[in-house]
Amino acid sequence: MGTATGTYGGRSAQERRAERRERFLAAGLELFGAGPGYRASSVTALCEAAGLSTRQFYEEFRNLEDVLARLHLRVNDLTEQEVVRALADAAADGFAQRVTVVLRAYVTAVTRDPRRLRITFVEIVGVSAALERQRLLRRARWVELILAEAAAAAARGEIAPRDHRIAATAFIGAVNGLLHDWTAGQFEATLDQVVDELAGLLLGAVRLRERRAAPAAPTASPNGR
Repeated sequence: MGTATGTYGGRSAQERRAERRERFLAAGLELFGAGPGYRASSVTALCEAAGLSTRQFYEEFRNLEDVLARLHLRVNDLTEQEVVRALADAAADGFAQRVTVVLRAYVTAVTRDPRRLRITFVEIVGVSAALERQRLLRRARWVELILAEAAAAAARGEIAPRDHRIAATAFIGAVNGLLHDWTAGQFEATLDQVVDELAGLLLGAVRLRERRAAPAAPTASPNGR
């Protein structure tokens, strides 16, 4: 071991710690997302699954909740990256096309690994006030993405300008519920069917107010007056 650089076996102390963190997170993903779940897990069980000691665990994390929090952020970051890439590829498309592109990227990313889906929509809920704030903050980012797309569409004249925050927030709740039930086997559907249904919901919510706001056409009387 080199005392100046802290290297061992060709790896620095920082690299070894990063590897340990990844092993703990991988074990957490399996325990929380596919195994007994967060509430039925323990630090001891996580360490055994990772093949590391409790001393090493507490060098990297404060507690088990810290592992769940980091996993939740990672899952959201990975999903967000795929959505942003899809939006960049659809830069020249209209609002309806971009909505479909975004939803396909989101649904594909979030359902690719059932463990990630469970952590995002099930295990994170109701754990603590801190995790609830984190969950709502990340959920708000998806609402803001929808609002930005709607504002851009309104600027292009594709939809009428208005405050879409309530519609966007309600839609995000619908997405979460639908994906949870779909992946839990509550109903049978293809990915295309799920994406089409969600796209219809969002487009309908955005345009519903436009139809209501449109003045009613005058009705001609029988005598033509």
